[in-house]
Amino acid sequence: MRILVANRGEIARRVLRTAHRLGHETVAAYADPDRHAPFVEEATVATRLGPADLAASYLSIEALLSAAARTGATAVHPGYGFLSENAVFARAVVEAGLVWVGPHAEAIERMGSKIEARRLAASAGVPTIPGFDESQDREALALAAERIGYPVLVKAAAGGGGKGIRIVEEAAEFDKALDAAKRESKRAFGDDAMIVERYIQRPRHVEVQIVGDRHGGVVELGTRECSVQRRYQKVLEEAPAPNLPDATRAGLRASAAELARSIGYDSAGTVEYVVDAETGDYFFLEMNTRLQVEHPVTESITGLDLVELQIRVASGERLPIAQADVSFAGHAFEARINAEDPARGFVPQVGTISALRVPPGVRWDSGIRAGSEITPYYDSMVAKLVVAGPDRDSARRRLAVALDELLIAGVTTNAGFHRWLVDQSPVVDASVTTRFLDEVEIGGKSEPDGVLEPAALAWTLARGADRDVGPWGALGSFRTTRHRPARSVFLEDRSGTVHDVGVVDGHAEFGSHLVVSGEIRKAWPVDVDTAARRVAIGEHGHTHTFRVVSRSERWAPAAEVGHGSAAAIVAPFPAVVAEVRVAPGDVVKAGDVVVVIEAMKMLHSLAAIGPGRVGEVRVAVGEQIASKQVLVTFDEESDAA
Repeated sequence: MRILVANRGEIARRVLRTAHRLGHETVAAYADPDRHAPFVEEATVATRLGPADLAASYLSIEALLSAAARTGATAVHPGYGFLSENAVFARAVVEAGLVWVGPHAEAIERMGSKIEARRLAASAGVPTIPGFDESQDREALALAAERIGYPVLVKAAAGGGGKGIRIVEEAAEFDKALDAAKRESKRAFGDDAMIVERYIQRPRHVEVQIVGDRHGGVVELGTRECSVQRRYQKVLEEAPAPNLPDATRAGLRASAAELARSIGYDSAGTVEYVVDAETGDYFFLEMNTRLQVEHPVTESITGLDLVELQIRVASGERLPIAQADVSFAGHAFEARINAEDPARGFVPQVGTISALRVPPGVRWDSGIRAGSEITPYYDSMVAKLVVAGPDRDSARRRLAVALDELLIAGVTTNAGFHRWLVDQSPVVDASVTTRFLDEVEIGGKSEPDGVLEPAALAWTLARGADRDVGPWGALGSFRTTRHRPARSVFLEDRSGTVHDVGVVDGHAEFGSHLVVSGEIRKAWPVDVDTAARRVAIGEHGHTHTFRVVSRSERWAPAAEVGHGSAAAIVAPFPAVVAEVRVAPGDVVKAGDVVVVIEAMKMLHSLAAIGPGRVGEVRVAVGEQIASKQVLVTFDEESDAA
């Protein structure tokens, strides 16, 4: 086959890897921002889809089918996200005479609606959370909430990924929560149908991996724990799910297989459950009719390649394994590495990866390499760090070590947050619920002070290695006295602060790590680019990147710096303008939303900090904006109340 991957980034590379191993040719279909991405270079053939706009590229059925036709593709693998659970796309692929590497369109369609999925689950004997979906009448939904008993969950009937969900604690909050969930669902899925259901106070998110073929064969590949979540988005996953009562584990696995059989499921998929941490009771949540982001942890403990199974069953083959052949060995964790800044509320980050060092002995599924550009157009996840061990504790400790050794320079990521996370008691003792990160103060923040000296030393050593110093320079710090003077290195951190760091000669080794020997022996992952005058150094998962300021620059007269507009809406980071809610002359008050921007599939509202009259509106909907760009100004003198 020649398989077109209708996706990008990490998952595109993942599919390409297995397809090539099986002897298949591949096609990468890319949007303009991905022109130089690794997955484009790794495919057998690459073709342009269109501009950055998702509707004209990765979400365009017409563009994808056209790409398949002109490259001679005979099959389509959708990856995850984008059109992977779009029944219209699946049918269009088949009608075009291509092989769809995924489940049949009817299964996608039936499981795509949470309302229909709940009914199918109930008919298959899978426990469902007490809820209501018989009507979309506002009064009927409110009455159902009263009957079920607060707190309740209001959630979108279509889609997933945490969109269109609100927890409602009391009746007085119901209307507001319903409206917010409906708006979010309509924007995300084009459908604002809602379900009201009981809210489990201490919920765990546990799922079961299943695979079916087109001959009636179905196997389940065990459980995964996905309870560590932020805003309903998974952060850290592991397999198998720990601390489950035997009856609960058996029930989860058996019911997932039964549900898959009941709909003739014929690809890789996942049945997701809410498990009550207090009682062990479990309830059907949804079924994802695609490959999951967290599938590597299942592969790690089963030794199976899920993409290979997908391709084989799509080709009409029977599953090469029966349920009795499935066995489990060890434990695995997956940390989702996102381009976001935990210290600033996890806001998305963009920029260029200036250096990348991945520790040995791990699985690193990524869409990046040194030189890759992280743009505001797509999801913030850039990689998955997967670590396995013979048991849960050893796997967790290996993940901690791997995060310590990981270095990603140029763009802030959440790796340091993960390093903090894996040492938290609920993670260590496997007592996490989905509310964990909402109930604790997020830690793991790091200041550059602790790595200034080793960063300066790494720079000094690298500069010495780059120079032909001659016979006298080779003497280094030789002195006839015992005095060992410090040499200043000026390091500018990302905030613009310049640190004067004194470097005293001592025993040190420099390579991919800086090792300093003395009373304490410590190693830091480090990367030095002398041409760019840049040092990147890792500490507990955080990567600190410094610009080395030259002496002439350091002591140059300071330039005049203007204060700019004190009353303006300024972009906090690169993004795309989603809404402009004001026009010149409009009067606003403090808290009024002026502009809404979108970065990495998240909306951010920018509000006025006080009353004023709009002066200039300098942007339009759809425009890409840079960090610190002035978007809207206000008149300095205003008669606004």
